[in-house]
Amino acid sequence: MRTILNILWFIFGSGFLLAIGYGIAALICFALIVTIPFGVAAMRLAVYSLWPFGRTVVSRPSAGVASGIANVLWVVLAGWWLALTHITAGIALCVTIIGIPFGIANFKLVPVAFWPLGREIVELDR
Repeated sequence: MRTILNILWFIFGSGFLLAIGYGIAALICFALIVTIPFGVAAMRLAVYSLWPFGRTVVSRPSAGVASGIANVLWVVLAGWWLALTHITAGIALCVTIIGIPFGIANFKLVPVAFWPLGREIVELDR
């Protein structure tokens, strides 16, 4: 069932568009050298936004103070509008019965879009 939902998400749930957007943001962050950790986080978001079903986000206990400080900068620059976009899309998708799984997937993307550093994306089977 996860595979079917992931394929439908990729085609109809804007998974491909999200991945392209996060990928472009990652390339910009890599080009600016100082923001390379944000580029890595954007790449993780790109991969996660391609196939969100069957995976979840957990906190990484080994993350230090630097990731917390960097997350504050991320929230100010990009995190709040990314999270707001996912919330808006999730609400819009949950209006229809068919879109509810895609809306829930957008809601799963909110915490990692808002606060990406110090988090890890893991398979649900683990």
